[in-house]
Amino acid sequence: MSNSKDEVEDLIDQLKQKGIFILCALPFEADNTNNIFYSGLGKINAAIKSMEIIKSYKPRLIINYGSCGAINTKLKGLIKINKFIQHDIDCTPLGFKRGITPYDDIQDIISTNSEGFSCASGDYFVSDKNSITSDVVDMEAYAIAKSCEIYDIQFECLKYISDNADNDAANNWKENCSKGFQLFISYLKSK
Repeated sequence: MSNSKDEVEDLIDQLKQKGIFILCALPFEADNTNNIFYSGLGKINAAIKSMEIIKSYKPRLIINYGSCGAINTKLKGLIKINKFIQHDIDCTPLGFKRGITPYDDIQDIISTNSEGFSCASGDYFVSDKNSITSDVVDMEAYAIAKSCEIYDIQFECLKYISDNADNDAANNWKENCSKGFQLFISYLKSK
C-alpha cells in the first residue's frame, strides 16, 4: 500500500520527536521526502552528516536507509544489515589484510541486537564483486555505523537491493534505487 507524501513526512517527523533520525545518501532514494537527512554519496559525506546529527540532535537511534548491490545474489528486496565492514581500504603492502584499517581499534562493526546480513562499504561503485566478501555493498553504512559506535548511539540499517554488483549494476541501480522506499516506510510504522 502506498502512503501519501504528507503521511510519510508526518511519520518521519513523529520519529524525530522520539529521537529517531533517518539518514539516506540521496534524496531520490527516499522519494525526495522532507524531514529525512541526506548525506550525499560516500563514506566521508556519511561520516560528516552522521556527526552533524549526533552533535546537533543527540539522537537515540539513527536509521540508515538506501540502496545496495547484492554480492549474495539470492538476496532480494529490503534487507536488514547487522554487520558492517570496509571493502576499499587496502594496506596489504604493509602486511595487513584487505579491509583492515591499521592501528584502529574499530574494524568490523556487528550489531548484536538484530539478525541480518553483512554490508561492505567503499568509495567506489562496485561492478566487479570478485574481491569482496560480504552479502551486499554500499557506499555509506560503515561510516554511519562507526560514528554511532563511537558515540554510543543505537543504529539500524535497511538496504534495498537495486542491483547485483556486476556489469549491469550502473543501469540497474539507476532503474531500481528508489523502489524500496515504501517497504522501508512500512518498516518504520512499527517504530
